[in-house]
Amino acid sequence: MSLVPEIEARPWVLQAPSATPESGFIFKDDESVKTTNGMDGDESFLQRQYELAQLDQSQRVNWEMIKKLTVCGVAFLNDAYDMFAINIVAMILGFVYYNDAEGADQNTVPKKWDTLIKIAVQIGCLLGQLVLGRLGDKVGRTTIYSASLMIAIITTIASAFSSSMVKGFNVFIVLFIWRVLLGIGIGGDYPLTATIVSEYCSTANRGKLMAGVFAWQGFGNVLAPIVSIIVTACFMSKIDADVLYLDYVWRIIIGVGCIPGVATLYWRLTMADSVRFQNISANTRASSMESTRADEEKLLATETRNTNSISESNNEVAQSPLMESNRPGHTKTFSQHFSEWRHLKVLLGTSIAWFALDVAFYGINLNSAVVIDAIGFAGDLYQDKPSHFIIRNCVGNIIINILGSVPGYWITVFTIERLGRKTIQLMGFGVLAVLYVILGFAYNQILAKSTGAFIFLFSLAQLFQNFGPNVTTFVIPGEVFPTRFRSTAHGISAASGKLGAIVAQGGFLQLTNIGGHNAWIDHLLQVFALFMCIGFLATLWIPETKGKSLEEISEE
Repeated sequence: MSLVPEIEARPWVLQAPSATPESGFIFKDDESVKTTNGMDGDESFLQRQYELAQLDQSQRVNWEMIKKLTVCGVAFLNDAYDMFAINIVAMILGFVYYNDAEGADQNTVPKKWDTLIKIAVQIGCLLGQLVLGRLGDKVGRTTIYSASLMIAIITTIASAFSSSMVKGFNVFIVLFIWRVLLGIGIGGDYPLTATIVSEYCSTANRGKLMAGVFAWQGFGNVLAPIVSIIVTACFMSKIDADVLYLDYVWRIIIGVGCIPGVATLYWRLTMADSVRFQNISANTRASSMESTRADEEKLLATETRNTNSISESNNEVAQSPLMESNRPGHTKTFSQHFSEWRHLKVLLGTSIAWFALDVAFYGINLNSAVVIDAIGFAGDLYQDKPSHFIIRNCVGNIIINILGSVPGYWITVFTIERLGRKTIQLMGFGVLAVLYVILGFAYNQILAKSTGAFIFLFSLAQLFQNFGPNVTTFVIPGEVFPTRFRSTAHGISAASGKLGAIVAQGGFLQLTNIGGHNAWIDHLLQVFALFMCIGFLATLWIPETKGKSLEEISEE
């Protein structure tokens, strides 16, 4: 007799051991099939169901939860620092490697190299999200999560030591290679962090905690210019005497990016997979055992010499519970699941929405110097001292993030359980479309009349990026997909976003200076407005997940 306590009634819990194949669970009647703790299949199922019910109903945030959330939050602080510090590093590299260039090329990294080093992490992220996201479902969330951090630590250190190696293989190419590999590690953090946090949290606070973890990205955005100011200030007198001392500065800025990861590595290595993932893993192993046994029974039947016996045995095997439980559709594969339009449209919705967002998000945030220059805060590249120019741009970065980006993250954290994910995403895309239309079509007029008005509207756009789709495109894919595909599907959605970042950086941003310095920015903002409309429409395919358990959302 099972000693498992009675479970509160829930649609996904009241699937007793006689549950149908559509429930997503596999049950074992054979006493030879035992779990690692000695319980038979039915008792193990009830135990896992009870644990899930308790987790789903619990609203307590204990020390173990705080530790996991801190590790996941630091991951995004680290990732944002590594991704956006390149804005400042690219500016410094101009002083180091092009200080003796002539005319407008002086102290400026050529466009092709600037694009290459900024797009590198996005390429790596796309690969990491697809590959490590898939491995997160096949191997285990925490195992791959630890591996992604080790990749990021090693490649961050290697990036800091980038230098020209042989003729035609300059520092920018070496930096590009290391940052692509760094991006693979960073890319793994997206699907794995979202999956780990969503599976650990209760229904009542899942969205809030997922958004809170992602909000650490805002701290990383601010930390990069703060560290840059500190390091530049430490070398200020030497830089003013010899600009090549900036070669130390950019390497230290990049190298600091490995410190948060090293600080949390032990915790990542000791994290355990969630009960939900262990449940699915147990079911998968059971399904494999049942399939093997069914095949053995069928083989024995076909080897019988008596024709009548063969026929009878085949009929028995075909009608046996084992064969019934092994029917196609009992435990659907990834392709079988998403071959149904009702599931495929959700994956398309999360992917297209993230793609549309990141065209604008990274198009602006990877090129913040363009905006800082447009509002007249950048200073004079040729007349100012290099240390003063760098510090001034870093201060501009901090102001932009503090005014809009950081508050937007935390407004989402405190409203997501009340307003809902889909509502916030639709609102964000809608407001951003309007703001980009205003900024795009009245760009020159606004700047001519009031720089303050431009800063206000731009900061408002930054606010609604994060009090909007930048957070929700991360949260929703961590909730709407079945546990056995959650990491893979989130990785596909996130990779679509990084494809948008690559399109923005490698395509649209190359058009910035058509007709003169920053002369095409107004048209870029108009293009971004179009993509916000696309994101809005794609969001209509996505269900609202507020107030629902993961099992209810994915019908597991």
